[in-house]
This record gives sequence, structure tokens and C-alpha cells, in this order.
Amino acid sequence: MSGSIVLCGFMGCGKTTVGRRAAKLLKWEFYDLDQCIEEQAGMTVSEIFDRYGEEAFRKMETQAAKELSQKSGAVIACGGGTVLFPQNVEAFHQNGGTVIFLDVPLTVLQKRLKNDTKRPLLQKPNRDEVMAELYHRRIPLYRSAADLTVKASAPFWVVAKKVAAIGRGPVKESVEKQKNLDKK
Repeated sequence: MSGSIVLCGFMGCGKTTVGRRAAKLLKWEFYDLDQCIEEQAGMTVSEIFDRYGEEAFRKMETQAAKELSQKSGAVIACGGGTVLFPQNVEAFHQNGGTVIFLDVPLTVLQKRLKNDTKRPLLQKPNRDEVMAELYHRRIPLYRSAADLTVKASAPFWVVAKKVAAIGRGPVKESVEKQKNLDKK
């Protein structure tokens, strides 16, 4: 198999949890893009946002995406904003990655994230409004970046099995064939 599975979607959709489990099922490596950035920077994403701002974080994110896009036979969990930047999507696709959008309804995400204290973009008094505005702006971009969409409001292990099936089977091959047709 060439390339990796790249999970994208809104904050709280399960990219990391599903990704870890899918990688385990596939016996592949797992990489969390935000965790890679934190390790390289020596601070959390929140600290990067506080100290250097979102623009600096996005530059770090693009560099990490380029590095991880070189991996083959891995599951990569992107940050919620990673695929909003065309250069990141292009890096994953150029290196044979299959981008999968984990699609979860806004109401489910709001429940999942109601007590979150780690995501910088949600630390506002009007959290639900901020989430709704971001969600409606980002969903079309996730769909555009993705090769496949997986409904992801089911329990994480169910979603992980779907993702692992894509990594092993005929769906992966048909995505690769479609990418080749799209290039012609």
C-alpha cells in the first residue's frame, strides 16, 4: 500500500481516537499532527496560539503536514484546521494519502466539546455560536479536501473499523484508481 490514511474533520469528531484504533487494527503507525507540532515546539497548541498566534501555528502545521505526508502505511490525524489550507491537502495527496472526512453533526460535536478547555478557538463565552459559525464555514472545505466521507457519530470503535476497512480493501484501490483518472 502506498500512502497513508489522513483523517480530517471538525474539532471533536474523533480524528485522534478513531485514528489510534484504526492504526492498531491495521497494524500501522499512528501520528497525531497536533502532537507532532507540540513535540517539535516544546509547548502545547494552546501555548503556541497564546505566545505566537494562529498564523505562526499554521506555519508549523504546514511544515508538520509536509513531513508526515511522506509516511506510508500510517494513519494521520489532522488538526481541525489542517485541510483548510490547500498546500496541506496537496502534500497529502501528492504522496499517495487518502483523506477521509469524519462527518459528525454539529449538535453531537457541541455535546462532545461542551466542557473542553484545551482548544484555543473554543475558549469563548459564546462557544456554541463560535462552533456553529466555524462548523458551517469549514464543512464544505472538509468535503472538498476529502477523497471519502465516513459518518462518524457512532461509537469510535465502529468508526475505526470503517476506516481500517478502507485502509485494507477494495475501497482504497478504487480511490487510488479515481485519483489516477482525475489526473488524466
